[in-house]
Amino acid sequence: MILKAHELDKNLEKFNFFLLHGVNEGHKEEIINKFKELYEENIFKYYEKEIFSNINVFYDQILSKSFFENKKLIIIKDATDKLKNEIEILKEKKLSDIKIICVSNILDKKSKLRNLFEKEKDFISVAFYADNNQTLSEITKKFFNEKKIAISQESINLIVNRANGERKGLSNELKKIESYVIGKNKISIEEIYSLTNLSENYSFNELVDNCLAKNKQKTVHILNENNFSLDDSIIIIRTFLIKSKRLLKLNQNFQINNNLEKTILNFKPPIFWKDKEVVKLQLKNWSLEKTYKLIEEINKIELNIKKNSLNALNILFDFILRTSKSNN
Repeated sequence: MILKAHELDKNLEKFNFFLLHGVNEGHKEEIINKFKELYEENIFKYYEKEIFSNINVFYDQILSKSFFENKKLIIIKDATDKLKNEIEILKEKKLSDIKIICVSNILDKKSKLRNLFEKEKDFISVAFYADNNQTLSEITKKFFNEKKIAISQESINLIVNRANGERKGLSNELKKIESYVIGKNKISIEEIYSLTNLSENYSFNELVDNCLAKNKQKTVHILNENNFSLDDSIIIIRTFLIKSKRLLKLNQNFQINNNLEKTILNFKPPIFWKDKEVVKLQLKNWSLEKTYKLIEEINKIELNIKKNSLNALNILFDFILRTSKSNN
């Protein structure tokens, strides 16, 4: 029997044989965790190759009963057509107190294992497809609503972007944020920026940081080493804006305490130790007045990029090269 993923919740306890197949590892993991909540103990995990390396041990563990093992959850990962016969054998034994979950990657429509689960009325087959940004955005909104944390749509978009189109990646980012927001009722895009990770091949962070630190040689090297796309131009200019706003706050704090080390040490959200030296260079190169002007220029550049998308990279690179020049 074929079900959609959202139909599984009301069927977790009704059936005993499940096939979870497809590319969305994060979504499959969510469903498996729901099964685990029904079985605090007696959860057995196998990879298919482990089963066939000693098939007798596998059957002994499944079929043996004891006073302490009324129910069992069997999770079989990397399941292939090779497992079909064993599933049919277990079905004939009518094991009502055992649930078996087969987890696979993409299975072709001709797959024998997939056909078995789709045609048997007592079996459940669920395909897990890749998430789109809308789905990931809805998951993110739900997370913050449940935590009663105020967040902007721009911040949600940033989190989704950094999940790299994967629910598992999104889950990892939200776990980081969950630890950080304890006792808070809102979170800013600057905080999101610091807490989450970019996955680009040569970090946009590094490009922007070196540009603002006036390290022109390293900035040019990063530009030459990467093949940036038109879409990247918006992310990079937004990264400039976020970093510049942080630089503005740092400058304002520095005006108050006149102590560079103290300014960086006490800044919230915290500046990671590996970034402290480059932040010092940025503060030395950008006064409060210059930072205000920089933010104004970044806003103009972003608008220009959006109006002239075909020329976006040239506009961006001209700005980066101008900005990275030494003040001297």
